Amino acid sequence: MGLYAAAAAVLAGVERRQGSLKGLVYSSSFQNVKQLYALVCETQRYSAVLDSVIASAGLLRAEKKLRPHLAKVLVYELLLGKGFRGGGGRWKALLGRHQARLRAELARLKVHRGVSRNEDLLEEGSRPGQAFQVPRFVRVNTLKTCLEDAIDYFKRQGFSYQGRASGLEDLQALKGQHFLLDPLLPELLVFPAQTDLHEHPLYRAGHLILQDKASCLPAMLLAPPPGSHVIDACAAPGNKTSYVAALLKNQGKIFAFDQDAKRLAAMATLLARAGVSCCELAEKDFLTISPSDQRYSQVQYILLDPSCSGSGMLSRQLEEQGGCTPSKERLHALAGFQQRALCHALTFPSLQRLVYSTCSLCQEENEDVVSKALQQSSGAFRLVPVLPSWPHRGLSTFPGAEHCLRASPETTFTCGFFIAVFERVEMPSPVPQAEALTSEPAPNPALKRKRRCKAAGTST
Repeated sequence: MGLYAAAAAVLAGVERRQGSLKGLVYSSSFQNVKQLYALVCETQRYSAVLDSVIASAGLLRAEKKLRPHLAKVLVYELLLGKGFRGGGGRWKALLGRHQARLRAELARLKVHRGVSRNEDLLEEGSRPGQAFQVPRFVRVNTLKTCLEDAIDYFKRQGFSYQGRASGLEDLQALKGQHFLLDPLLPELLVFPAQTDLHEHPLYRAGHLILQDKASCLPAMLLAPPPGSHVIDACAAPGNKTSYVAALLKNQGKIFAFDQDAKRLAAMATLLARAGVSCCELAEKDFLTISPSDQRYSQVQYILLDPSCSGSGMLSRQLEEQGGCTPSKERLHALAGFQQRALCHALTFPSLQRLVYSTCSLCQEENEDVVSKALQQSSGAFRLVPVLPSWPHRGLSTFPGAEHCLRASPETTFTCGFFIAVFERVEMPSPVPQAEALTSEPAPNPALKRKRRCKAAGTST
């Protein structure tokens, strides 16, 4: 199934309440999940505008075999999207016959409403505010290339490299063909929000990963050295996994689990394109994995990014009517699963470091889950104070919550995110009783000095 047909199928499924937008995107047979998700969200955002233009132009009357949802996707692409650059096939030819009329109706609608920009046609709540101005973050995949080569490639294409950003203000001010190096992550390039790189040759070759900065932080903070054994407990779609592999330099082992076969298949494609060779994928529920299994006896690092409400995702408000706050019942169910997964992960015997993350803004899925897990660990683990200069910290709901990180479009110019880093507390090992009884006590230096002084006194 092609991109436009897949997008139309998702829109139809949402209308028939067959599932959430995100769920339908991931269950689609179309491989490029992010491209499909972006197209569906934008088409849905402009839905009322597109309906008006299509009706005024008489498109469905002229093309009786054209389904309404597909028509909406195609007209969005023609008038508001990429304009079928580099593709479109028969759909481009079909829309071409009506292009003049469609463009005229869009222009007439703008005149009627007294606006000049496409986004001004949106309802007040659907207009892109600060959240839609989050920069385009691009991680350089060091398994396939290096930062310098990627920068040179973009410069040859006419982009202007501005060096390393000095702070968040530099990221917010990006415009046009300018791009920067992120001030925190060493392989993360930053472009203006409107930059579309889905068709870029470096992205298609796996040299670049289109990944929000907040989504990069869990792997960076896990920081497993090459040769380590790592578990990625809820791994799909795989961007974090590919970053862990890059940090490992493909040396060591990643055990990646996910229950969804289609998501795993898409993840396998992503990892292959990224050049990942140290990852073992398994279609399993992480909660069924035994910590005592010898296969995982050397696992010292675990990345846990469980299913969540997604309330921090920039496009979540387009999926659910009534805003981006999930119901109390759904939050309770999600938090219960998240807590079980986190407590289960902390029982792996060789575990030294764990990163827990969500793309949620809800306390129930974040600080509350972390606090309960710390209590259940009975002092075996502590929260690590990370990135002291990070501006957005955890909510003050328990002692140490300030060691957690939060992210949001308003404070960090990223998607909404939450991160907590756990580290095993090293307990002093008690001396075995038999060893204590048989070992010779250490000589007392003060007593030795006293004896030497006494000997010296008797010799004079």
